[in-house]
Amino acid sequence: MMAAVTLQSHSQVGPDITSWIRNTTATGYGGFVTNVQLVQYDATDVFISASCIPGYDIGPWPGDPNVPSNLNFVYKITRNPVPNTGTLTAVGLGHVGVWTNGVSIFNTQDAMSYNNLGKWNQNAYVFEGSSFDNCLGHPAPGGEYHHHVSPKCLYTITDSTHHSPIIGYAFDGYPVYGAYGYTDTNGTGGIKRMRSSFQLRTGMVHRDTLPDGTVLTPAQYGPDVSSTYPLGSYQEDYNFVAGSGDLDVHNGRWCKTSDYPAGTYCYFVTLDSALLPQYPYTIGLTYYGIVQAGNTGPGGGHNTPPGGTTVYSGTTSVAQVDPKAFSAEIFPNPATYYVNLFIQPIVSNNFTVTIADDAGKTVFTQKNIQPAILYSLPVSNIPTGVYIMSITNETISYSQKVVITK
Repeated sequence: MMAAVTLQSHSQVGPDITSWIRNTTATGYGGFVTNVQLVQYDATDVFISASCIPGYDIGPWPGDPNVPSNLNFVYKITRNPVPNTGTLTAVGLGHVGVWTNGVSIFNTQDAMSYNNLGKWNQNAYVFEGSSFDNCLGHPAPGGEYHHHVSPKCLYTITDSTHHSPIIGYAFDGYPVYGAYGYTDTNGTGGIKRMRSSFQLRTGMVHRDTLPDGTVLTPAQYGPDVSSTYPLGSYQEDYNFVAGSGDLDVHNGRWCKTSDYPAGTYCYFVTLDSALLPQYPYTIGLTYYGIVQAGNTGPGGGHNTPPGGTTVYSGTTSVAQVDPKAFSAEIFPNPATYYVNLFIQPIVSNNFTVTIADDAGKTVFTQKNIQPAILYSLPVSNIPTGVYIMSITNETISYSQKVVITK
């Protein structure tokens, strides 16, 4: 027997609509509703209503006095992105895109520069990294929780055998994928980790010239390279070397994927061989495409959808998927404090996980579980015993025995 998984015609509903992690009830940090609350679309744009609070656990943020708030963003993403053939748009401060859970994407900078001259701009990963939580995010003044680098709790950064999922969209409308892609841009070849083409300016001791060769006056010099200001501390410590990696100056490339079989431009987040964030981390210093008004600048991200938009409910025409294709890894088992859950990539999402005792009483529930993301489910408050974990959505039901020990 085949299990039904809902999909709609690509011409009507594409990944720019279906990739978002939707939730209207589950709460997270501060008791705020998490992830994306509403997806609306028309022929030209998708409107993403989100709290900017993720579904995974966040905090603490050592040394960061800010706390996350519900920002009630309504981001507008064009459905018809266009390459920018004119003067490229710089990726500025603040949000430059949105992850699929409604959390903001920030660029490489932390808004500070050496002696406030704007010549040597601080790398947020270096200067603010100590305040990042386990998921590599932190809140900005005003409460905007965000990631400057690959959000390691949003997808499985260790899965090097599958093409990474779409984990966000930049404000020019092009998708942002995780760290792994096809070797060949035509969607063939093996899977490989996408490498940035930005390289450290090795051999530099004095910060007296910019990457483009501009010679600075002494008053504009940055600090000499040292243990206090190691190479990589500033954006200008990197130079783009075409062909040295897999990606272009925007940290992306044109390619075919299962989401875009005809091909599209794609950004990738970048990790090094140790799976640590690799500069420029998400989107490069400029966008590839034309950026719409409404998301950036003061007050950006609070758009008003026009009348006549369609609310995406997830109910679409029916396609068939073999239930044998569903596979979930549940470990450790027996477990004491946490049970890790990883659902192998499948064309179905928004699962609810429940754990029930032998009398059928539910002792644990978590909604909006997505494939290809590793979850750690807390079970320390569940008494010792044998339980049934169920993983279900509208079309798939799966269960497995789990043992809790103390």
